[in-house]
Amino acid sequence: MVGPARPLFVLFGSSIVQMSYDVGGWGAILADIYSRRADILVRGYFGWNSRRAVNVLDQVFPKDAAVKPSLVIVYFGGNDSMGPHPSGLGPHVPLPEYVENMRKIAIHLKSLSDSTRIIFLSCPPVNEAVINGGSSGGIFSEIIRTNELCQQYSEACIKLCQEINVPFVDLFTACQRKDDWRNACFTDGIHFSAEGSKVVVEEILKVLREADWKPSLHWKSMPIEFSEDSPYDLVAADGKTTLNPSGWTYYREIQWD
Repeated sequence: MVGPARPLFVLFGSSIVQMSYDVGGWGAILADIYSRRADILVRGYFGWNSRRAVNVLDQVFPKDAAVKPSLVIVYFGGNDSMGPHPSGLGPHVPLPEYVENMRKIAIHLKSLSDSTRIIFLSCPPVNEAVINGGSSGGIFSEIIRTNELCQQYSEACIKLCQEINVPFVDLFTACQRKDDWRNACFTDGIHFSAEGSKVVVEEILKVLREADWKPSLHWKSMPIEFSEDSPYDLVAADGKTTLNPSGWTYYREIQWD
């Protein structure tokens, strides 16, 4: 570790998390927004379902760790929601088990510390035309992924969150608010494009802004590291003072709230 110590945010999930640091990805955007405020770590695993996540909870989030996360953003559900393969192989997890797995994840994360906060992301929709029209090149067996299934798993996740008092982002609904969402939000019908990632970030920031957490984890409420004025900052136009750039955000495409 390096210092000074900052709050630790962890993104935990499947490929939507693993790929979130791609160019324009939602994890990369969050890392920029929280620069000098929090450290954001990615624990994303391509192809994983909630069953595999439960099996590694003690390894990814050990209860005896010296540093506990201030925030964990969790996404599982897309792979769980895929139709079952006749062989019994594959990522499909029946809906009741998925709900219980997500409950176990929440219970484990809440047990880490009284100050660890959690946000669940629900299953987003998919572009069925792209998925069904694509060619696996003989690599994969038939992929059954529909918006009917995605909605079922999304609604089940949200219902669980309401039951156990875990804040959530309804990605299934949020994505569909965007014009031409099927093409705009995804690179391959499943994973988020830069435009889709903006939707994810906007919704996460909304939860963080509205959450009644003390201390607040919204970026504007968090202290900036080494933010004191310095004579080594750039000299202002008056030639007598300096300009503190610690909180500058002019370079961002979007001025996030």
